[in-house]
Amino acid sequence: MSENPRVEFQPTGNGVRRRTVLVGAGLAATGLALSGGVAAAEPIKHASVAEPVSGPYPKPPAGRTAGPILPGRGSALVGKIAVVTGAARGIGRAIAVEFAANGADVVALDIAGPVSPTADAIPATEAELAETVSEIEKYGRRGTAAKADIRDMRALRAVAEKVEREHGKIDIVVANAAIQGWKPLMEMDDMDWRDQIENNLNGTANTVRAFGPKLVARNQGRIILLSSMQGRMGTADGASYSASKWGILGLMKSAALELGRHNVTVNAILPGLVGTPLTYNEQRFRAAMAQSNRQPPAHPTAQETWDARAPTVPLQVGWLQPEDISPVAVFLASDAAALVTGSEFAVTGGDAAKVS
Repeated sequence: MSENPRVEFQPTGNGVRRRTVLVGAGLAATGLALSGGVAAAEPIKHASVAEPVSGPYPKPPAGRTAGPILPGRGSALVGKIAVVTGAARGIGRAIAVEFAANGADVVALDIAGPVSPTADAIPATEAELAETVSEIEKYGRRGTAAKADIRDMRALRAVAEKVEREHGKIDIVVANAAIQGWKPLMEMDDMDWRDQIENNLNGTANTVRAFGPKLVARNQGRIILLSSMQGRMGTADGASYSASKWGILGLMKSAALELGRHNVTVNAILPGLVGTPLTYNEQRFRAAMAQSNRQPPAHPTAQETWDARAPTVPLQVGWLQPEDISPVAVFLASDAAALVTGSEFAVTGGDAAKVS
């Protein structure tokens, strides 16, 4: 029988030792190994574990921690004063009313009138704003209507002063107001581009700049910005809207870096397609069907659009409801979110799974 050498490696205290075993010598080779003909491997030595450091261990001060576990702490807003822009209807109304349902008094701010001919949706009205206030009051909370244009810094600062004077403080600011229009980038007039950027991005920044100082002065507060999944992906024929919503994410993260030392958190919610007046129009329906790889008809119905889009969404919905977005805002406004800042929260029915 031929002898074929086999190389084996054994660990030692100082590294690895190589030995050669003659394969083919049968039981003789095995017996040699067992009888001590080959030196036994030295035991492996492990490095010492890190030495523990004795306490006491520092903890964040009150107001900079979510605190102990309590029932409903992620939804308790009792005693809070909130300002919500674009609150006459849609997502803004849902957030305002859900804040009230969880204990907050709410100032519902809206232009309640025309914004731009670029916008596809029919403008919100003063009657709709009054309805939001009525819905807030149904929960036994104080609701206040404020009519203002978020593009007007003087008007926003005047509202901030009035809210502080009448309510004594401001705890929560939600910048939600936005418009949307659809047109190919190469066919846009200056107004088509400018008005969406001016309202959505600059108006959101104005809201932060007008109300933020009130939170900083009290060394506490929550700012929530409404971006969009269209800010995380390109949108054919919707470049201005997507650019404005992408800009909001940069604004949010920058504000979070600046305001953290003042115990003010800044986060963004990214809704997917939501059933609001911004969605319920033919332009948006055609875009939704095209994004679902379906050739849209000239005049798509709501049911046709839903049926085309729902199979492309993981949770099988054509669009979400405003009330699907508002619970996330409640959490971010609560004390439970004390250590959450600079973050994006997508509420999309699963569309966010398609974007890295």
